[in-house]
Amino acid sequence: MSTIAKTSMRLTCMSLLLFWTLAAQATEAAEFFSSMLHDLDGKPVSLAGWQRRPLLVNFWARWCGPCRAEIPELVKLRARLRDEGLEVIGIAVEERTAALKDFVRAYEMDYPVLVARDKGLELMKALGNAKMSLPFTVAIDREGRLVGKKLGAASGEELARLAASALAQ
Repeated sequence: MSTIAKTSMRLTCMSLLLFWTLAAQATEAAEFFSSMLHDLDGKPVSLAGWQRRPLLVNFWARWCGPCRAEIPELVKLRARLRDEGLEVIGIAVEERTAALKDFVRAYEMDYPVLVARDKGLELMKALGNAKMSLPFTVAIDREGRLVGKKLGAASGEELARLAASALAQ
């Protein structure tokens, strides 16, 4: 096989790999945007309303110590990057909303907080969290692609890197 043919074959393989990777990322995020969760008042909320926006989506629970540690960092990050278009969404992997309202107020969570109820684990799995552990944070860009994820406690620096991935074009 000639050098040109080998190079052509390598480029074709690399192009296909890139296409499949981007398609997989879009598919993962598509499942997110097709979901319906609930706000803190129990009203249904379609996640499709956040399409075409860079997002940092944080799955958490009140009982999760590392989740509690991340919340102030998420609040600061949203304040710093809101003018660039970043939105932070907190998804509580819990059933009851009454106790969540007090928690959200106490932690001064000024970003949208939704309640996953029975959909939290399946949604985390669809976004690449096979262990279904908390906390879990994903970055989604304006094109609806999953561009980053972090399983476990994330530092402010790690969250900022995820946010930068969501904002990059």
